[in-house]
Amino acid sequence: MRIALVTLGGTISSEPLDGDMSLGPDAGGGAVVPVSGAATFVREVARYLPGITVVPVEMRMVPSPSLTVEDLRELAARITELVEDGDGVDGVVVAQGTDTIEETAYSLDLVGAADEVPVVVTGAMRDRTAPGPDGAANVVAAIRAAASAEARGKGVLVAFADRLHAARWVTKASTFRVDGFRSEPYGPVGVVAEGRVRLGAAPRPLPPFDVPDGPPARVAIVEAGLGDDLAILPALADAGYDGVVLAAMGAGHVPAAAVDAVALTASLMPVVLCSRTGAGPVFTHTYGYEGGEVDLLERGLLSGGSLSPTKARLLLMLLLASGLQGRELAHAFARHAEA
Repeated sequence: MRIALVTLGGTISSEPLDGDMSLGPDAGGGAVVPVSGAATFVREVARYLPGITVVPVEMRMVPSPSLTVEDLRELAARITELVEDGDGVDGVVVAQGTDTIEETAYSLDLVGAADEVPVVVTGAMRDRTAPGPDGAANVVAAIRAAASAEARGKGVLVAFADRLHAARWVTKASTFRVDGFRSEPYGPVGVVAEGRVRLGAAPRPLPPFDVPDGPPARVAIVEAGLGDDLAILPALADAGYDGVVLAAMGAGHVPAAAVDAVALTASLMPVVLCSRTGAGPVFTHTYGYEGGEVDLLERGLLSGGSLSPTKARLLLMLLLASGLQGRELAHAFARHAEA
């Protein structure tokens, strides 16, 4: 059994630049940065994984907020290469910073990266100098998941704190807890316990996208707040944006004073309606007041379904970059958002 460990940097790979592991931020020392990659983890975790050969692949060494769409495109291509090479791997683990794990996992899921072998994304909430760093444990759990027959055909997974999350639903829910990820409203799809992978429910599979070759579409996320008129929205078209995700209040609502700006923007470019709450779908036929979801959808907004604003942005970016517009765009977006 051969599992590739692809590292991109992030907290899981971070330590002080001077190499003094006793003086990280928790000990009053300096700040940490990504410096150690796949080979380091292979040395640390190999003894916990009898029968599994871990193949180290260091692709990037950056904090995850600095990952780009092009990085994700190259990552998807690298996974394909690792699987299709003569000595192809049986699964892939991606280790990176937690800030954008949900975006990496969802992007890989959309393009079908896990169609041939399991693909599992992980990271760490504590750097390598912290007391009780969680990186090695998460890598071991992720590798066990990627090596498990249970994980085949389940789409891209995220392994964190011995839980397995579907890429479609997972979000980062804490800035500090080691169990900092959740999957609302459905919950994790499995666990890793006593070295065994146990999977329950998983999202139904969706047809993958081809990865667009051209430049990524520019899509903004704008959050609505009490008393906000959202006058900034129409200006996004002039600024060169191709679409916008509106993180609305509650089940998809904005102040009445913002409706004109929202409607004008929807006439200029695609606007996706999501909830800023972090759990539950956008409603479609409950609230009929001005600025309610019924009103906004009738004005041409696309429903974000159960997607978080972050994932709705990625989906819209991919669809726009693929050249979809109008009804084709709306149909393709709905097919994935409502899944």
